[in-house]
Amino acid sequence: MPETFKIAGAKKIQNKDLPVFTRLLGAMLDAGMPLVQVLETLESETANKNFKPVVSGLKEYIEGGESLSESMRHYPNVFDTLYLSMIQAGESSGMMSDIAMRLAGYLEEAVLLKRKVKSAMMYPVMVSLMAVILTISMILFVVPAFKEMYSDFDSALPGPTQALVNLSDFMRAYAPYVFAGMIVIGIIFTQYKKTPAGRLQVDGLKLKMPIFGELSLKVSLSRFSSTFAELTRAGVPVIKTIGIVAAATDNAALHKAVMEASPKIEAGQPISESIGSSPLFPRLLIQMMSAGESSGRMDDMLNRIANIYKQEVDATVEGLTSLIEPLLISFLGVTIGGIVIAMFMPIFKLSEVVTS
Repeated sequence: MPETFKIAGAKKIQNKDLPVFTRLLGAMLDAGMPLVQVLETLESETANKNFKPVVSGLKEYIEGGESLSESMRHYPNVFDTLYLSMIQAGESSGMMSDIAMRLAGYLEEAVLLKRKVKSAMMYPVMVSLMAVILTISMILFVVPAFKEMYSDFDSALPGPTQALVNLSDFMRAYAPYVFAGMIVIGIIFTQYKKTPAGRLQVDGLKLKMPIFGELSLKVSLSRFSSTFAELTRAGVPVIKTIGIVAAATDNAALHKAVMEASPKIEAGQPISESIGSSPLFPRLLIQMMSAGESSGRMDDMLNRIANIYKQEVDATVEGLTSLIEPLLISFLGVTIGGIVIAMFMPIFKLSEVVTS
């Protein structure tokens, strides 16, 4: 077992630096540069202070007689199993530059897809958060001012106004306990989500959410298909590929479905039939995999289905943005407008509320 090092900022390295590093690695190797010289050049060009010692370490391990894939095993939170398998396949086939370039393309597409989904989710989350903050602020600070103004009225306040005043009184009296309870619930939920059973349940619920569940499933299926295609094209054994693909899905429910298919594949059952027993995999994907198995062009078929899902993700993200904006505006209008109307109702019905 090689000595391993945990590198700080590994996620940022994987999302930003690793695709560039991999593409330059492939380009320089294709130009005929020796591997050690390539790494020396990449070390000097690397701006990330956390990634620079990793590149330097790779060079030192290679100079000590290790292969590139062996040297990368010292940094497991930077170079995952998929990356190592692809590099190892490149070393075995003598096509390191080609596989490095394909790996770079895969990493770039994965990062781009993740960025699109993140940006699509960020807008509604931020607007919803602002709406919640504004609503709570009005209930805590604006409603009490109106309550004091109406304190001289002898008649009972209209129902909506009284309900809002009661809610304001409750929140002002118990807000610290409510917020503390929310924090405790958040911590418990976060810890539960880290457990295998918790993550499986949460990820399963994610896939059942309206709109966002379908988007999440398409992203995972696109990643599944493109990862499977790249590993198949690189010549990685099927059973090893299944394990890597399961880990790359980033969804515990899909991971479980793929891993449950592994024993069936080992027993000789076709991949499409083994995967197809799970309801999470659409009929289109299964049919494309079956066609790939029959024709011997599994990687080509999987790349095609990956592109289909990427296009569907793009269309869903665009539609989501145009759909959510009017919904959020309507929500803000109803919520804030409802509070304003409720607080002004006594004035609208002044003749009924104010005693003569």
